Amino acid sequence: MSQPAAPASDADLPASGPGRRLGAGLLLGTLGVVYGDIGTSPLYALKEAVRAASQGAEPSAAAVTGAVSLILWALILVVSLKYAVLILRADNRGEGGIVAMLALLGARHARAGSWQALLLVVGLVGAALLYGDGAITPAISVLSAIEGLKVDAPGLDRFVVPLALVILVGLFLVQRRGAAFIGRIFGPVMLLWFLVLAAMGLGGIVQAPQILSAVNPLRAVEFTAHAGLHVGFAMLGAAFLAVTGGEAMYADLGHFGARAIRVAWFALVLPALAIHYFGQGAILLVDPSAAENPFYRLAPAFAHYPLIALATLAAVIASQAVISGVFSLTQQAIQLGFLPPLHIVHTAPDERGQIYVPTVNWLLAAATLSAVLIFRSSDALAGAYGIAVSLLMAITTLLAGLVARKWGYGLIPVLAVNGFFLLIDLIFLSANSVKLFEGGWFPLLLAGAVAFLMLTWRKGNACLEEARIALRQPEARFLEGLRDTPPTTLPGSAAFLSSALEGIPLPMMRFVERLGALHARVLIVTALFEETPTVPPDKRARVTEITPDIRRVVLRYGFMQSASIPEGLACAVQAGLLPAAFTEDLTVFVGHETIIPVSDRRGMSDWREAVFAVMQNNAERTGAHFCVPTRQVIEIGTEIEI
Repeated sequence: MSQPAAPASDADLPASGPGRRLGAGLLLGTLGVVYGDIGTSPLYALKEAVRAASQGAEPSAAAVTGAVSLILWALILVVSLKYAVLILRADNRGEGGIVAMLALLGARHARAGSWQALLLVVGLVGAALLYGDGAITPAISVLSAIEGLKVDAPGLDRFVVPLALVILVGLFLVQRRGAAFIGRIFGPVMLLWFLVLAAMGLGGIVQAPQILSAVNPLRAVEFTAHAGLHVGFAMLGAAFLAVTGGEAMYADLGHFGARAIRVAWFALVLPALAIHYFGQGAILLVDPSAAENPFYRLAPAFAHYPLIALATLAAVIASQAVISGVFSLTQQAIQLGFLPPLHIVHTAPDERGQIYVPTVNWLLAAATLSAVLIFRSSDALAGAYGIAVSLLMAITTLLAGLVARKWGYGLIPVLAVNGFFLLIDLIFLSANSVKLFEGGWFPLLLAGAVAFLMLTWRKGNACLEEARIALRQPEARFLEGLRDTPPTTLPGSAAFLSSALEGIPLPMMRFVERLGALHARVLIVTALFEETPTVPPDKRARVTEITPDIRRVVLRYGFMQSASIPEGLACAVQAGLLPAAFTEDLTVFVGHETIIPVSDRRGMSDWREAVFAVMQNNAERTGAHFCVPTRQVIEIGTEIEI
């Protein structure tokens, strides 16, 4: 069925997304960033699926064929049909990811107690699950790659965890240099990786071509039906590891565009993965003892050490892609008001999306290193991996159905299509839920903590704004006060930042009250983040004249943009909306608010208000967040009770 026109013009699409010309460079970049995670799944996915199917015994031919068939059809149904064909359509003016989907649905303006508020909670839980995924993916990928040392030298087992820790620490250390620092080799290395996977798989298939019978999905159905519910569920949960990373197709939509993502998947990634899984299955039919590590046993002995090096590099690339995705998610969440302002470093000013968030980087590093130290092997981590991603995929499918309804699709087609994929997601989620006490608690604990902080920040800001409204003077009363008691006129211009579209900001009120003075030219500036990825410069500013010397300026930005007050005022001047004199000799006044939790006020519980106060006090300085040079900023303190 054709897709209704999305509410966006081509001019509003990001230059790096769907509008980009499809070429070798774009496809290589897609391989390196989008498919790094799912591309390293062969290191552990079939091994865990066969182990679950055989319950620790030597795997039978039926178990091997059933596991390969299950993985193949999971790749076809979940990644190819659901993500590549369906989910990539649910874009927000070219941008993807669950936060972009929430913005498209307008969920952040939901009123408490409404179904939109419930939708917001579900969506934020989905976004928080990506943080759990971001902690587990680097740990399991790097551990799986290094464990190849044990194939030829079992005595090196004790070095696996220390080596993994060293590599991961190095990975998080180089993040401050930006993804582009190591991104130059992403695409070519992943191209080589997928070609090697296909070559290894072909070599295995030649030894046991009967594995090709796994193309028939009945092989998976028959085995799971006869193996029993417990074994079938364990096998389903393990096979799901083969599709983890598929969610990156949607999250990275804005960077590469749907066309490049689909071409790379169907032309190279899917065929290479399918051939390789067939090859691993073939080697297990020939030698069931290879189940200990079918990936490395599939390769000839002389290639083991070079393959370990290549696999480790691929694992680092997969980890880098996930970390960069977490940075982008954090930026979107901040812009839409789901997280406090954090210090964001733009590592490549001329390229959108190249950012580094120090606080998130080191918190993620702590979680990843903890995962390695707690679980100590990829086998143990496999229990922690999958439950968060399967829940995220189910939430994404649900939200995509709501997007389809918003865009005008009929209820019956949406229920049929999205309901079918949601059923698959729920089956995988149920299968993964049995791993809750085997390690699944770890990413869920991380996701729960992040979701709690997101919801606390949003609720706290709502309470804070209610308190500001009670203190803020209406414009008419403030102007009347200026007429009754004219303040001393100070030279130059002043800009007072405000979170509201009406009324006088608290710093401006305090300034006039305490000093009895006001600058010759005054701007009241409000920066708004829209629920679209970008806002073009010609639509950046709206200026309203309060008096000839006092103007209100509203600046609009997209959730993928950084809000720069100097840039926004320059756009207003350039458009002729604001006299240039208002931006000359400009001093910017911002409020430094100290939150005081009060138990007898309606809002949040006391302990939750205390958490919000800590978050607010540790957020990035307002002036820095809005790119105002430090020498131009003056902070005016205010105590606010919530």
